[in-house]
Amino acid sequence: MAEPTPRRNEPRRRPAPLLFEPVEAVADPEHFFGLESLDDPGALLNRATELTQAFRVATDRAVEFQAMAAAQLADPRRFDRLTPADIAERAEWTEDYAKKMVEFGRDLLRGAEGAESAEPV
Repeated sequence: MAEPTPRRNEPRRRPAPLLFEPVEAVADPEHFFGLESLDDPGALLNRATELTQAFRVATDRAVEFQAMAAAQLADPRRFDRLTPADIAERAEWTEDYAKKMVEFGRDLLRGAEGAESAEPV
């Protein structure tokens, strides 16, 4: 899937703060999940790798939720449905990316509906 295209002449926004980091740690720009305090390079590599994997999983999951929300907002049964252009503007995506996300979200929602109606094993 294509990545969202940053708009020209607009400053890049900072990522959302991670909710589980203490407020005091966020205030310190050098702090990042305690990695700066690890002296052992092996421990640092292990912890940084754990965080990298956790962030990748979190990113994938967040993208799935974005897609499902986009599909719901574009649902033709809604009287207040949004067009792909509206969704793209709201999410700061290109219109083509918004269309792909709507389709991806529809696929995810169809899978969720199928899972709910499936009989337990």
